[in-house]
Amino acid sequence: MSSRALVVLSLASFASAAALRAPDPLLPLLAQAFGATAGGASAVITAFGLAYGLLQVVNGPIGDRVGKYRMVFWVTAISAAGNLACALAPSLPLLVAARFATGATVGAIVPLAMAWIGDTVPYERRQPVLARFLIGHMFGIALAAMASGWLGERHGWQAVFQALTGLYVAIAALLGFELRTNPATAQRAGSGPTLRESFLRMAGLARERWVRVMLATVFLEGALLYGPLAFVAWDAQQRFGLGPGQSGALLSAFPLGGLSYALVSGRLLPWLGEGRVAMGGGLLAGLGLLGLAFAPVAALAVACVLLVGVGLYMLHNTLQVHATQMAPEARGAAVALFACLLFTGQSLGVWLAAHAVDGYGALPAYLVSAAGLPLLALWFRHQLAAHRLR
Repeated sequence: MSSRALVVLSLASFASAAALRAPDPLLPLLAQAFGATAGGASAVITAFGLAYGLLQVVNGPIGDRVGKYRMVFWVTAISAAGNLACALAPSLPLLVAARFATGATVGAIVPLAMAWIGDTVPYERRQPVLARFLIGHMFGIALAAMASGWLGERHGWQAVFQALTGLYVAIAALLGFELRTNPATAQRAGSGPTLRESFLRMAGLARERWVRVMLATVFLEGALLYGPLAFVAWDAQQRFGLGPGQSGALLSAFPLGGLSYALVSGRLLPWLGEGRVAMGGGLLAGLGLLGLAFAPVAALAVACVLLVGVGLYMLHNTLQVHATQMAPEARGAAVALFACLLFTGQSLGVWLAAHAVDGYGALPAYLVSAAGLPLLALWFRHQLAAHRLR
């Protein structure tokens, strides 16, 4: 595997995460600009996540067929146009539509990058490599949360999408350079399974018990974690009187927690094992959300968000590694199916949390997830142990 090719993929993951989380601190600005509630404005998050998830069933098989690295290049380039459309949207419905279209292409980046890593890195080395790859993703969430809040506060919400457009253009250029010059990225078009074969394999995967366990776990993880997470910045603005920039900075503690785990994952995994890492992650995420629900000051809320980040990445990184092994012969399709369930779960979670937030505030969403994530992690640990005995 080429380390340079991995770095460029990590930059693409950075851009993917930035587009995903940039609207979070902007919800009050969008609600004010378009005369909507916070829950109504959150449709820009729901639409993106829904397209991100649903289009995986198309993006994965195409990536298997035309080449995963090549596919990442094309969707990154097209996503630049999608972000430009967001910046130019004159109404909330058109902004939601542009976000849906952008999510359809951005959604291919991380799953296909993970599948490419799965093709090129042996299983015994894969979890630390994936953790390092996701450093780019974590920095994307952190920087997007901070920068979008400050940009939106000073220059309007449109400036955020203009900046994303430039970012995607630059990274598409780097990916194109790698395709032209780096043999590690080469896959002859048509050398993978046909689209029909990939779709049939995807349907066949759903008949396997372990695959159903994985997909159910990641769906519930997406709903339980990312539902309340979408409203953390909004809640901080309401409870602590923070501006968009400050609430974005608070939200950036989430990926910094994930980065903390990534830096020690290579030593932690041999010591605890996958099951305990996943279980511990669910417990930490639940404790962080419980603390966030009752934090009296912003400083304590920052610590709680950091704890949620550590816990979530402990659980999710374990799931990601197993996702790359569900179907090695059609890894792009398998990882895409995994991502499909993650982001459809996220969309459901945001939609449910939006109704709770508009009626009762963020507290119910925090409490439900604080209880649900540890239970989910416990269930997954038992399922993982049973799977290894088969």
